[in-house]
Amino acid sequence: MIATAFKFVPWDTKPLEALKDSIVFKMRSLINSGVKLNRAQKNWITNRVNNNSYFNNAIPLQGWAFSFSDVLKKFVVKQCGHCAEYYAVDKTSLREYLGDGIEYIVEVK
Repeated sequence: MIATAFKFVPWDTKPLEALKDSIVFKMRSLINSGVKLNRAQKNWITNRVNNNSYFNNAIPLQGWAFSFSDVLKKFVVKQCGHCAEYYAVDKTSLREYLGDGIEYIVEVK
């Protein structure tokens, strides 16, 4: 793997190679090898990035953080009268993640 995974805890963890059967490791490997992601994979990455409390653009797994900053875009979303910032692979995966009540989505460059 390219330097897209980093250890973020001070204690001893499993080596990165021990996580090679995990979904997040496989997704990161697909991106590193240049494979185009399908809709389910894009939705999965968007969901996992926005459902963790550690990082905005990475997915944590057993003390390791797998960065997806190279494929994620920043969006501002107005939903139910409130604005919030999200990271997603694309607008479609963000719409799938958020569900109903979206007034607008704007990509922040």
